[in-house]
Amino acid sequence: MGDPPEEVRRAPGLTTIAPGVLVRIAQLTAISVPGVSGLAAVPASVDRLFRRGTGEGVQIEVEDGRVSAELYLSLDHGVDARKVGREVQQAVARAIEQMVGMEVGQIDVHIEEIDFEPAGGES
Repeated sequence: MGDPPEEVRRAPGLTTIAPGVLVRIAQLTAISVPGVSGLAAVPASVDRLFRRGTGEGVQIEVEDGRVSAELYLSLDHGVDARKVGREVQQAVARAIEQMVGMEVGQIDVHIEEIDFEPAGGES
């Protein structure tokens, strides 16, 4: 006998993803991209509007099951900001889609700072 159809094997119910989980995925993914030195503060005006889906450097919005994100970054001195921004967009979208299976709307990257500190904080 064959296996039962997929819909029979699945457990009934709903899985929800907390906004904080999406924020953390975006944070960890963004800082893993070469050229990103860290996360910058979400501007106060944005932070007040979106308290629920906001974490350091990231603001997440979920509408109709679709995730959109605003990322506020600090980049290393001398990197191609446009290229790094695109890489962050692609990496964050891919991570959200693969880790939680949600559709991604848009990922906006805001370069807030350039880090002029030498690596390791040495002079």
